Parts: sequence; structure tokens; C-alpha cells
Amino acid sequence: MNKMRDFCGLVSIIGRPNVGKSTLLNRLIEQKISITSRKSQTTRNNILGIKTKDKHQMVFIDTPGVHINASKVMNKVLNQSALGAIEDADLIIFMLQRNKINTLDELILERLKEVNTKKICVINKVDQVASINSLLPVIEKLRSENNFAEIIPVSAKTGKNINELENMICQNLPENNHLYDSNTKFLAKESFMISEIIREKIIRFLGEELPHETYVQLQKLEDKESIINIDAEIIVARESQKGIVVGKNGSKLKKIGEKARIDLEKFFDKKVFLKTWVKTKKNWNNDSDFISSLGIGSLYD
Repeated sequence: MNKMRDFCGLVSIIGRPNVGKSTLLNRLIEQKISITSRKSQTTRNNILGIKTKDKHQMVFIDTPGVHINASKVMNKVLNQSALGAIEDADLIIFMLQRNKINTLDELILERLKEVNTKKICVINKVDQVASINSLLPVIEKLRSENNFAEIIPVSAKTGKNINELENMICQNLPENNHLYDSNTKFLAKESFMISEIIREKIIRFLGEELPHETYVQLQKLEDKESIINIDAEIIVARESQKGIVVGKNGSKLKKIGEKARIDLEKFFDKKVFLKTWVKTKKNWNNDSDFISSLGIGSLYD
């Protein structure tokens, strides 16, 4: 009797900022492992998520969005991280949104032509187009000018065509032994997930008031029988930004902490006591050594 073959591969999700890469990963994994917002630079590390479906295991990398003007050290690190994920992949998912291909999409497509790795094109946010027929010219252009194994319109938000995309991914995985247990969905230290949950709330509640110049460092993680005590330091790049994060009489920091605590209690399924404060490290996002020490732009360990 022939042994059933296993299939496993590293799948990189590539695209410009805000096309829905993190939302797609969360939908595919069926669990929130990558933070989302409408602002760019939300994803700073290559998130490793795992989905096992029968004999197929998909190991996903959700990369930071690629930027045209990478002037700051932070943006350069993120670009290097995102483009580096192309080299390591067994399968590349290139994402764009709706029925337009912009300049940055074109630049990424040109970069993808340099690699022989199998590629699937995902056109996201089709729930926002009036008619699927409006996508046909874009699909034809993508098909004629690029070498995609598949092109599929989806909505990561609503789940439209996600099962079909999952099947396409499985069909294009190489034959390999599985790397992880079938129940494993993500690889992360608890400290990383805590920092990301807090950072997501900062991004969401501060809107356009504060650029992506914040980072969260855990100072204490104490897991007791009935409660988890967490101390977290929010780092900003300029002294003037401290007041933005804290808010009048501490109102914004309090709101960030309350919302983060709710998500942390869901994550741990346990009561959480969260203490946060804000500290300035001048121009930390232009300090390459400090950025490297934080692990930004790498797979988290």
C-alpha cells in the first residue's frame, strides 16, 4: 500500500500597505494572530501562522507592507524584511485591492518577476466593488503581464472565496514533511503577543494624531493562579508625543489600557491586571541598533 504523501511549504503574503494582508492571514488561520488597522506599518515583524488541512500544511508569513519612499531607518528595515520573505518562500501570495493597480503594485510585480517561485494573485476587498465584472480588465492585465498560477478575487473581511483560495494554496504546496503539529496555529512568545495587542490599541485609538512611532516593551509578566500581572512601557520617538498617548488627565492611556486588557483576557482566558506608562526614546525609529534589538523586521522567536 502506498503511503499518503504530505505537503508543506512557506507561504509569503506580499503587497503594499493596507491591502489587507494581516486580515487575510487571520481569516486563513481562523484566529487573530496579526494586528490590523487602516494605517500603514501596522505589521512590523514577519508573523508566522500555521494552517494544517489534512495532508497539507501552510506556514504563512504576513510581511510588513512595502513602501516606495523608505527614508527612515524603520521603513528601510521593513522593506528589507518584506522583500526578503520573497526569497525564502515556496509559494508567494501577491495581494492588491479592488480594481486598481497603482505604482507601488507595479514595482512589487516587477520584483516578483525576478523569482521563479510559484505565485498566486489575490485581489482583496471585492466586497467594496459594485460588480465583479469591473475586475475583469485588471485580471486580464495581471494574467497577460505576469506568471501567476492562479488569480482570485476575495474579501478577507467577509470570507468570500477564502475556501477556494485555501484550496489553491494547498494545490501549489511542495511535497514535504509537516514542520509543526496539526493543532499549532502560530508561533510566538506570550510577550510578543501582549506587546502587539497593546500596540494595536494605540494605533486604533490615536488615529491620525500619532505616526507609527510607538513601540511596546514588556517590563513584567507575572502569571499567578487567578490573575496575570503585566507591566508595559510604551516608547515614543519625541517628547511631544507623550502627551498625545497619555491624553488629558491620562484619558487616552486609560482607554488604551482598558481595551487592551479585554483582548488580553480573551487571549489568556484569565483575569489580567495591566499597568502601562509612556517613555521617550528620542528618534528610536532611526536608530538601527535599537530597532534590531527590538526584533523589528524579523520572524519573532
